[in-house]
Amino acid sequence: MEEPIRVLHCVAGLGRGGYETFLMNVYRHIDRTKVQFDFLYSFDGVFVEEIKSLGGRVYQIPFITQKGPFVYHRAVRDFFKAHPGEYKIVHSHMDKFSGLILECAREAGVPVRIAHSHSTKNEGGLAFQLVKDYYGKRVLPNCTEKMACSTAAYRWLFGREDAPFVVQNGIDTETFTNRDNRDWNRFTVVNVARFTQPKNHGFLLDIFAELYRLDDTARLVLAGTGALLEPTRKKTKALGLEAAVTFLGDCNDVAQLLTTADVLCMPSLFEGLGISLVEAQAAGVPCVVSDRVPREADITGTVTFLPLEASPRVWAEELLKHKHREKPDNRQKIVDAGYDIRHTAQVLQEFYLSKG
Repeated sequence: MEEPIRVLHCVAGLGRGGYETFLMNVYRHIDRTKVQFDFLYSFDGVFVEEIKSLGGRVYQIPFITQKGPFVYHRAVRDFFKAHPGEYKIVHSHMDKFSGLILECAREAGVPVRIAHSHSTKNEGGLAFQLVKDYYGKRVLPNCTEKMACSTAAYRWLFGREDAPFVVQNGIDTETFTNRDNRDWNRFTVVNVARFTQPKNHGFLLDIFAELYRLDDTARLVLAGTGALLEPTRKKTKALGLEAAVTFLGDCNDVAQLLTTADVLCMPSLFEGLGISLVEAQAAGVPCVVSDRVPREADITGTVTFLPLEASPRVWAEELLKHKHREKPDNRQKIVDAGYDIRHTAQVLQEFYLSKG
């Protein structure tokens, strides 16, 4: 039997973040007798053992923020030197750092080098952004293929182009349902996101504080982990909201969580698309999001966009409109729009096979 094509995915970590979750969704549904995934990563996470169980190989190197850009660059270059001719396809999900990854891949003779954009803005402080911009200039000269999760994400990393290659952030629609497990004595607002600066949890708490003043049955459920988890806990305590806010930590069953939700709130500073928005819509949960989220994220017509400049009170009043509303069954709309994981996996599989 012919060996499958091995695709090397380059990521920052293997925790339950947005694009990592998307990649694992693809990996579970792709035909692994034809295409197999390996991962070059820095930060450990919940997916490491599952990858191994599916036949994938994992290689860990220190990240830029741990050892600096020179050590990271050398580690990437040394990896390719240690695996000569092993990969025909390298698929980098590192946004502007893909310039570094794919330059090393080009030097090593890898013929197919994919840059995949999952964002619309640089993350981190000024120094980190300057480093990102430096490597960002190397993306176009070193990639052979350009992909993104949305048109906005494509244009941010690659510039304007008439026909961007958008790979939809597919989800397993069969795991979602519009069934109701809500507590009718509560008004439940959820947010599923890593605790990082772009997700804007501080403003989310300001919004919820206003909502709680309007309706003391309101509850906020936060799913995720990250560097800003503890500062968010401290602000929750300072606002006197400890009894009304639940921190779930790493949530391995978002579909079940969404059956308990009235509305999802996402006041992000920027987003490539927002896979949790796709999941919420599949579960019939209305979404109130910032106007920095790409309009493509409104697949079912149930997403409301608000400016970040609007007051927390305005956001709270909008959330309250969705209290105890009936949940529609949106799953077929998600499928029809191309956001089912089976479609996405097929698109990527055919692409890899055509290049490998």
